[in-house]
Amino acid sequence: MPKQNRLLTDLNAATMTQTDASYGMIEDAAIALEGGQIVWIGSDASIPAQYQSFEKTSLDGKLVTPGLIDCHTHIVHGGDRAVEFEMRLNGASYEEVARAGGGIVSTVTATRNASEAELTDEALRRVDVLISEGVTTLEIKSGYGLDIETELRMLRVARSIANHRPVQVVTSFLGAHATPAEYKDRDDVYIDEVCIPALRAAHAEGLVDAVDGFCEGIAFQPDQIARVFEVAKELGLPVKLHAEQLSNLGGAKLAARYGALSADHIEYLDEDGVKALSDAGTVAVILPGAFYTLRETQAPPIDLLRKHGVPMALATDINPGSSPLNSLLLTLNMGCTLFRMTPEEALRGVTVQAARALGLTDQGTLAAGQKADLAVWDVKHPAELAYRIGFNPLHTRIFGDLT
Repeated sequence: MPKQNRLLTDLNAATMTQTDASYGMIEDAAIALEGGQIVWIGSDASIPAQYQSFEKTSLDGKLVTPGLIDCHTHIVHGGDRAVEFEMRLNGASYEEVARAGGGIVSTVTATRNASEAELTDEALRRVDVLISEGVTTLEIKSGYGLDIETELRMLRVARSIANHRPVQVVTSFLGAHATPAEYKDRDDVYIDEVCIPALRAAHAEGLVDAVDGFCEGIAFQPDQIARVFEVAKELGLPVKLHAEQLSNLGGAKLAARYGALSADHIEYLDEDGVKALSDAGTVAVILPGAFYTLRETQAPPIDLLRKHGVPMALATDINPGSSPLNSLLLTLNMGCTLFRMTPEEALRGVTVQAARALGLTDQGTLAAGQKADLAVWDVKHPAELAYRIGFNPLHTRIFGDLT
């Protein structure tokens, strides 16, 4: 039931705000919620008089964080690629699988053949798992249609998720994900005849929040992505980019030049690219699921990102091929164990920095004026969220006025 005025008491708050305290911690805290917003947060002993009449809920010393944000997913798709997983285990590289007609293109056939209802039902199964781990916002990309009709279908499904579940969805148009079989060796023609017209149609239908692309040897070159970004700029849409995952084509510099919200993957990013992201204020989205699944050895330059003050987000990258990872909590652990991120960096990566990677200013921290999207955990210390493997300590999730 909606509860307009609520006062949460007897809790420890990891606010994730920039304070001198680790995690922005407030011990023995209270949070006042009204109309789906946080209206006050502070010490339990100093609750202002105007909130004393709110309906009180004691959390018995539990930890409260902002609701988690999965800022990079491909959660709407048809089929799976378990057979390709087996191929890679038998020695084939991701690039070899892709060049043999597998990879992204193999998912295109399954997605094109799936109805809107089928895509929705399958996506909701994955979304439910994320919600059960405290996720309140997720980004969903297109990019497995690679024709106008299916790209629009994917985005309609993505938009509809928020009508089926209490979660916020941010959509990204990813028409520049791969070249479909019918346009083999005609990448530029595909960009002109399919990708850009699909983007314009999706924007006209109100289906797009941002524009993404895959800048890689097996996908598109920087100049091809730039043509898509020019249309995004014309339409007033922010951009983001899959960059430097398998090689360094200068995608991150391109993203920075367009003031991108984020550059994602970035395993092969060099220091010049890091500086470009820093200067542009672009978030680096770290995706350990793909690194793990593909058994890569080139880790993203975490130390350089720290050195140059580039904000780091974390996300599942959930997709049927390179990252069949359906747990943001496991992603926290992987960011720490695989890339030596600290637990605080990891938690910031799925809260305040993930919000920044999506251009969201009303969530990601616990502060007055922020959305009342909260996760309540049965843990004593925030580091436990990244520490445990295969364990979900979520007590409850608050999404606006809904518990």
